[in-house]
Amino acid sequence: MSYTLAVHGGAGTIRRTQMTTEQEAAHHDALRLALNAGTAVLSEGGTAVDAVARAVTVLENAPCFNAGRGAVFTHDGRHEMDASIMCGRTLEAGAVALVEHLKNPVLLARAVMEQSPYVFLSGPGAMAFARELGLPEASPDYFFTPLRHEQLQQARAAKKIQLDHSDKFGTVGAVALDLHGNLAAATSTGGLTNKQFGRIGDSAVIGAGNYANNRTCAVSCTGFGEYYLRGVVAYDVSCLMEYAGLSLQQAAERVILEKQLALGGDGGLIAVDAQGQVALPFNSEGMYRGWARAGAPPVTAIYEAE
Repeated sequence: MSYTLAVHGGAGTIRRTQMTTEQEAAHHDALRLALNAGTAVLSEGGTAVDAVARAVTVLENAPCFNAGRGAVFTHDGRHEMDASIMCGRTLEAGAVALVEHLKNPVLLARAVMEQSPYVFLSGPGAMAFARELGLPEASPDYFFTPLRHEQLQQARAAKKIQLDHSDKFGTVGAVALDLHGNLAAATSTGGLTNKQFGRIGDSAVIGAGNYANNRTCAVSCTGFGEYYLRGVVAYDVSCLMEYAGLSLQQAAERVILEKQLALGGDGGLIAVDAQGQVALPFNSEGMYRGWARAGAPPVTAIYEAE
């Protein structure tokens, strides 16, 4: 048995002409750091859950992605973050939504899975649990970035809700197969710029934006959350494998390139199956992504023709 890890940092309208050399390098560097962190866990016999939690923590710490430190602003200038994690061996899962001030929401999601009788916590209750556990928090200044603040001003002026930046969906995620043959997936997001009314997207919803099952695959999604919720996207990939006999690539492409397009949903997903095969389909112009296998150097990519 070998190991496999894949990560993503969002999908959307990502064009070379809109990216500076420095921006490209920053995204590649962050993806590589996440891959290195996750594969370090896997190569030493760590679990898939350990690996995806570690990889997503690294991505949450990178201000260039819409999760953790780089989370976008809500309409009233706050940061409301969502995250989830799932173990393919046990089908246990943990999720949190509308958490504030928390440096790494994925760690709280994992704590919900492993240290509580629940699956999904939200808002003040989730934060009370985080504080009971002593998980690291930060002041609003930690989450403030000039780019995110500018996006909020633009969205307010246009009186619209924005999907991250220039239609980039900056949600982050990781999927892994460990040396023991177990799968796991984790996803984290800052949501939508200028969002209101306690909106929750797919990233925190098990089966929509995140899913893992040793019988089939592990999936982490990034895209227009409302469509991914309606399509139950992550679970749909697993179902097409389990009940229709499709391969991972066939199932992932059916969901993203056909079913989501028919609904009107932009974005993509990353997935790994029980044999270590990887699928990274997206129907947008780009997706920040990377993958690594035992004995091979990590690969990162942004644009479609890579």
